[in-house]
Amino acid sequence: MNDILTKQLARMNLYALISRLLMKELDETALKQLDEDEMMLSFFPNYRQWEKRSELSRKDLLARFLNVDFTNLFVLHLIPYETFYTRDDQMLETGGDNPVRKVYERFDFRVSLEKARAVSPDHIGIELEFMYMLCASEYKALKEGDKSSACTLARVERDFLRDHLLRWAPMFLQNVKAECATPLYYDTASLTLEFMLSDYEYLHTLIDEEGCDYDA
Repeated sequence: MNDILTKQLARMNLYALISRLLMKELDETALKQLDEDEMMLSFFPNYRQWEKRSELSRKDLLARFLNVDFTNLFVLHLIPYETFYTRDDQMLETGGDNPVRKVYERFDFRVSLEKARAVSPDHIGIELEFMYMLCASEYKALKEGDKSSACTLARVERDFLRDHLLRWAPMFLQNVKAECATPLYYDTASLTLEFMLSDYEYLHTLIDEEGCDYDA
C-alpha cells in the first residue's frame, strides 16, 4: 500500500504544480520555491540551465521575462480554453452549456473565475486543478482503505482526460512550445503534455472491467 500511496501522491503533486504554472503568473515566493527544490527543478531542464537565472534577481527575472512571457502566451496571443478548440465556430462557451461545468458540479468543484483570472471554466489551468482535486480525493480514499471509491475516482480521471484535456490541450501546448520566449514555459508545456499522456496510459492500465488493480 505504501507504494500505491507514493505513486498517488506524486500524481497529485504534479497536477498541483502544472495547474499552478498554467493558471497565472508566478510571484517571487513561488519562483523561489521552484528554484530551491532540486526535485522540482529536475522537471524543468532548460529552465534549470538558463543563464539568466544567475544573472538576474528573481524580481527582475519575473518582471522582464517570465511574466511577460506568460501574458503573451495565455492572455494576448494564445487561447487556453477547451471550447475554442472543440467548437466548430471557435467561440468560447462561458455560460451554463460549457461541457466541463456539469462534471465540476457533480463533484462539487467550485470555480472562482475572478480568482483564476479566467473567463470560462474550461481554462487549461482550471481543468488541471480539477484533476488535482480528483487525485487528492483518490489519495484520501486509498489512505482510508476505500479502494472502491478510489477506483470510481480513477475512472472519472481517465474519462476526463480522454473526453476533455486530451482532446485539445496537446494542440494548445504545442503552440505554447512554438511561441514561448522563455525556457520555463517551454519546459512547462513539455512536462504537462508528457505527464497527461503517461497518466492516461497509467489509468488505462490500472482500470479493468472488474475494478482497479492497485496491487499490480
